[in-house]
Amino acid sequence: MDPQLENAWPLIRADLRRRVSDDLFGVWLEPLRPRSLDGHHLVLEAPETIRAWVADRFAALLRTSAASILGAQTQVEVVGAHVAEAAPTAAPAGREPCPGGHLATIERDTLNPKLTFDQFVIGDANRFAHAAALAVAELPGQAYNPLFLYGPPGVGKTHLLQAIANYLSSYDSGLTVRYVTVEAFTNAFLAALHAKEANRFKQALRDVDVLLVDDVQFLERKARTEEEFFHTFDALHGAGAQLVLTSDRTPGDLAGLEERLRERFGAGLVADIASPDHAQRLTVLRKRAQHDRVRLDDEGALEVIAARITDNVRALEGALVRVVAYHSLTGRPVDAAMAGEVLDGLYGREMRTAPPVITVERVQAMTAQVFGLPLEVLLSTDRSAPVAWARQVAMFLAREHTGQSLPAIARRFDRRNHTTVLNACRRVARRIDEDPGARAAVDRLRAQLAEPEG
Repeated sequence: MDPQLENAWPLIRADLRRRVSDDLFGVWLEPLRPRSLDGHHLVLEAPETIRAWVADRFAALLRTSAASILGAQTQVEVVGAHVAEAAPTAAPAGREPCPGGHLATIERDTLNPKLTFDQFVIGDANRFAHAAALAVAELPGQAYNPLFLYGPPGVGKTHLLQAIANYLSSYDSGLTVRYVTVEAFTNAFLAALHAKEANRFKQALRDVDVLLVDDVQFLERKARTEEEFFHTFDALHGAGAQLVLTSDRTPGDLAGLEERLRERFGAGLVADIASPDHAQRLTVLRKRAQHDRVRLDDEGALEVIAARITDNVRALEGALVRVVAYHSLTGRPVDAAMAGEVLDGLYGREMRTAPPVITVERVQAMTAQVFGLPLEVLLSTDRSAPVAWARQVAMFLAREHTGQSLPAIARRFDRRNHTTVLNACRRVARRIDEDPGARAAVDRLRAQLAEPEG
C-alpha cells in the first residue's frame, strides 16, 4: 500500500467512526478497505453486497472525512472487492453459511478475529461480565442462559460477544454460531419480507447453537421486528441454544419493549460493564501499543490519553491511533507533549483542564455534607424521611454523573438489589419535576459536583 495512504487511512477511519453511530459504522463502514490513492483520488473497496448502498448513501460522508485528512480536493470512489476477495469462501470452523445471504454477509464482515478473551483488558468495572462470558464460551447452553450484558457505549460489550464467537471457532467446537447486530437483524428481516423469503430468514437464525445479539435496545418501538425476535428467542431457548445479548440498559429499563421480552432477557444472568478506571485505561493503551508494535518515546503519552479520555475504551484506542498516525505523518516522537497537541485538535483545547472526576464516593460525601448528615447515616438503613430523601438524591446524582451501572451504585450504597437505585432515581426525577425547592437543592449539588476539588 502507498505509504501516504497507509498513514492516512487510520485517521480517516477514526473520523468516520466519530461521525456516525456504532451500528452504522459496524455494518456499512467497518468493511471498507483502502485500495489506492492517486493524487486526490482515493479508491476504497467494499464487499459487493453493500458497495452500491455505501457509494450512494455515504458518498458525502466519505468525501468529507477523506478531505479532512488528505485535503479539500480529495474525491472518493467506492469499488467492489477484488474477485479473489469477493468470492465465496468456506465458513469459519463451527459456523455454517447462512441461507439469508444479506445476514450472512453482515456476519462475515463484522466478526473481528482480534476481539478475543486474551485481548480483553480486565478491571473492576468488567471483571464479572468477563467471567460470565468466558463461562458461556466454555459451556454454551449450560452456564448462564440467556446472558445479558449491559453498559454504556464503548466499554467492551461487543468485544465480549465476539470473543465468545472467536473462542468457539478457535476450539473447533462443532457448534453453529451466529453473531448479529439488531440493526442487521432488522434490515435482513425486512429484506426477507420484501423478497417473500421469511421462512429462509427464520431458518438462518433458528437453526443455530449459539446466537450473539448486539444492541437489543434498538428493538424498542419496532413492533414487527420485536415480534419476530421474540419468536426467534423462544425457539432457540426452548431448543437449548445459548443466547447472549448486549444493551446499553438493564432489561427492566427497556421500557419500549414488551414485558414478555424484558422478562425473558432478565431470566438468566444480567451482568453490567461500567466505564474503565484510570488503571484499566492505561492497561488498555499499553496492550494496544504492544499489539500494534508502537514505539513510545515517552510513556507519558499514554498517561495523557488515559487522563483525557475517561469513559470509553473505543474512544481511548481511537485517540492512540490518532497520535500514532500523527507521528507517522510528521516524524515527531510519541511523547506527552505531542499527545496533548493531538488531543487538543481532536477534542478541543477546553479539555486541556480536565473536568473533575466524579465518583460515587464523592457524590455521597458531598450529599451528606449538603444535607447535614454524617456519611455513615447516609449509607445506613435509616428510613426516616430526611435521610431517605438525601440517600435517594445521592443515588440519583451518582447515576447521572458517574456513568456507573445501577448494580455498581447499589453495591457502593451497601444495597443488594439495583432496583433500590432505580426506584430512587425515579422518585427524585418525579419530585424535582413537581417541587421547585427540591429541584433547586439538586441543582446546587450538581453545580458543586462540577467544581474542581480542593
